[in-house]
Amino acid sequence: MKVMIFGASGMVGQGVLRECLLAADVQAVLQVGRSPGAKQHAKLRELVHPDLFDLKAARDKLVGYDACFFCLGVSSSGMSEEDYRRLTYELTLDIAELLAQLNPGMIFTYVSGQGTDSTERGKIMWARVKGKTENKLLRLPFKAAYMFRPGIIQPLHGARSKTRAYRLFYLFAAPFLPLARRFWPDQVLTTEQMGRAMLAVVRNGAPKKILETADIRVLAGG
Repeated sequence: MKVMIFGASGMVGQGVLRECLLAADVQAVLQVGRSPGAKQHAKLRELVHPDLFDLKAARDKLVGYDACFFCLGVSSSGMSEEDYRRLTYELTLDIAELLAQLNPGMIFTYVSGQGTDSTERGKIMWARVKGKTENKLLRLPFKAAYMFRPGIIQPLHGARSKTRAYRLFYLFAAPFLPLARRFWPDQVLTTEQMGRAMLAVVRNGAPKKILETADIRVLAGG
């Protein structure tokens, strides 16, 4: 199968990219982003596009893919709801709507977050915006769409967050995360599990469209 990844330079995206490159049934991977990535591989191609709000000029390069792993996202810390909505809801839907037109047989997976508000009416700003994004994605004419809602994610195999606050958290939490995964396996995932689970839904589907941490762990093989 042929897959594309948005946000492959982020922590989760790095994990997904690694699993895609290791997977024997993944023939080609397209990494789409604003700047070139550091990884090179025979299966990997890049589409560098500074303005992801306007991908129409690159539409010919986005045709013929079986899956999209959408790992692109920003922290809501210090952002207004308007700015966060633009970079979370509007950007995601601009890209997804184009991909649905170009690849109606595509399976679209979206990395959301634990606590996302499907009602779109809660008090927490980021959860409302993520909920609205999920709801709209689930109505697009893809072959299937799955919303991933991980909680704490342990970075493995050199994966590293681009957000400074998260990097500090993982620096101090690193000794404790393996224990947390052992005692609370349905609360803590790894970047490897995220990548494996996202590939699993493309291969075999999933019983639910919205996948919480426990569901992701099962799809990843435990």
